[in-house]
Amino acid sequence: MDIKELTAEMYRFVRAKGWLESDSKRPQTLRNLAISLTLESAEVLEHFQWNEQPKEKEELARELADVMLYLMQLASLSEIDLEKAVLDKLEMNYQRKWDIEEDSP
Repeated sequence: MDIKELTAEMYRFVRAKGWLESDSKRPQTLRNLAISLTLESAEVLEHFQWNEQPKEKEELARELADVMLYLMQLASLSEIDLEKAVLDKLEMNYQRKWDIEEDSP
């Protein structure tokens, strides 16, 4: 399954829950999705609080999936081709110089 198919599956779920309706208690606005993305990212971080490795790999996987779902929806509603954005960013990063030490005076 590619990212477009995953996005379509995510929308199928969101529609089934009624979250795209105008009277939804969980309006899928850019602001709300950005907040949710940040909150879910923090839940990923909780798995590493006081630990170098997550104790529950399956739970971490679920949190990572939540992050990806919110990211895909945020990109889609922003009319951003996430696949292209990732590839463009990787290409830009190939051109960057990492960990260059500055000359000491």
